[in-house]
Amino acid sequence: MNEYINIGKFVAVFGLQGELILKHGLQKKVSFTKGEVVFVEMQKQSYLPYFIENTKARTIDETLVLLEGLFTKEAAKLLVQKQVWLKEDHFRKIAKTSSPIALLGFMVVNEGVSLAAVEEVIEQPHQVLLRITLNQKEVLIPLHAETLDKIDKKNKQVHVTLPDGLLEIYI
Repeated sequence: MNEYINIGKFVAVFGLQGELILKHGLQKKVSFTKGEVVFVEMQKQSYLPYFIENTKARTIDETLVLLEGLFTKEAAKLLVQKQVWLKEDHFRKIAKTSSPIALLGFMVVNEGVSLAAVEEVIEQPHQVLLRITLNQKEVLIPLHAETLDKIDKKNKQVHVTLPDGLLEIYI
């Protein structure tokens, strides 16, 4: 498994030592071990590895991160607003299994018909949207009480019953 999973982005520099605030969707306090690798998307589909020097979990969706070689505020500013990725095997070890982001890579199944794998999870106040690609078009699948039937973690499937006509909008 060498797929990359987007966990969030660096939103700001903290302090004068080059620490970055990582806003993530892992839904638990996360600290990384010194030497672990995160990948920063400097350009579309181009991931540069950065080694962790030090981290401190702040909240269930924020972690302070000091990266090796970036020890000034100015150097760290270059990574602000950049997306942060992990290799899939590492992501699966640290993501809370009940968090919506853990559905990345799961197959969406609508009334017994497999549609596509989840490419992105978009959390909104009253529902979660799963982004998939169907017939080379981006499709947003709403997850809430009326559409979600079950989540099969063993087979990595999200079973839904979508409203009539929803998929036809995209096709």
